[in-house]
Amino acid sequence: MRKKTSSVGIIANPLSGRDVRRLVTKASVFQNTEKSNMVLRILSVLGKLGIGEVFMLPDVSGIASRVIHHMRHGRASETAGFPHVSFLEMPISDSAADSVRATELMVASGVSVIIVLGGDGTHRVVASASGDTPLLTLSTGTNNVFPEIREATITGLAAALLALEKVRIRDVGTRNKVLRCEVNGARKDMALVDLGVSSECWIGARALWETACLRELFVSFAEPDAIGLSSIAALIHPVSRLDTYGLRLVLAPPGEGYLTVQAPIGPGMIAPVSVAEICEVRPKEVFRAATPRGTIALDGEREIEFSEHDSVKIWLETNGPITVDVHKVMQQAAKDQLLVQHLCN
Repeated sequence: MRKKTSSVGIIANPLSGRDVRRLVTKASVFQNTEKSNMVLRILSVLGKLGIGEVFMLPDVSGIASRVIHHMRHGRASETAGFPHVSFLEMPISDSAADSVRATELMVASGVSVIIVLGGDGTHRVVASASGDTPLLTLSTGTNNVFPEIREATITGLAAALLALEKVRIRDVGTRNKVLRCEVNGARKDMALVDLGVSSECWIGARALWETACLRELFVSFAEPDAIGLSSIAALIHPVSRLDTYGLRLVLAPPGEGYLTVQAPIGPGMIAPVSVAEICEVRPKEVFRAATPRGTIALDGEREIEFSEHDSVKIWLETNGPITVDVHKVMQQAAKDQLLVQHLCN
């Protein structure tokens, strides 16, 4: 359908940044009050630049209610010019399904871009339903490799410039690589950054931060300054988001690989990981999980259990979500003086 160039979607995941790793790694907690403040800063900027409508994910954890309260009772000087905010009509399960459904509804409504506040897991589920709608990423999770750490005000500026077609998405957007996983030819899922195969046979608390049971690791990209599982690969063989390949690592018990890397697995957490084998992964090249039974972790969270009777296939594709390079947007804005008003003498 034809996109409404003045509409923007915002998905602020109330559950991001609150998993069990907050307890085991002493990582900071990203409160929902700050998420709602980020949303309000974004709304202020979108309204000032002329965005007419914003669609938002509803929630029962306080983000939506704080936004509504501020719009109704905040100082007029702060709320004047806010765009019309529509909270999507949808059931709330307080799970990842909410972000998926909200994304589907936003895409169907024709938003030009979707701003996502969350960690790797949030962006993964949003990307599974975003199609060709560009994403602007903001980090509010635990292990954040895929989303950017950036002031929400600047992300709001970039979103407005794109929605108003002052900047073209083809000049600032990137189609990302993704890792696909298939079990018995039926269940399919994906990872944006890393896919780990663990010999642990239960999902448990989902978050994977212990590496002793990790047997295989696939990465779509691996940056040396990243935290999480992808850092294991990044400190051996860095791969950028723009490279046309990924990596597969076969891991070994401590001391049995050909090298050991001290990897920052989580906040304040450095783990020695032994690597027995590493190879490049080309798009559409299919690998079968060599571990007979265990779990599959997608972007650091265990999601799939499998046994010796299951066939697990893993491959890399280049048809992932489109993300916006906010730095490029703002460079273009400066070059074309899109935010400059010249006064006549």
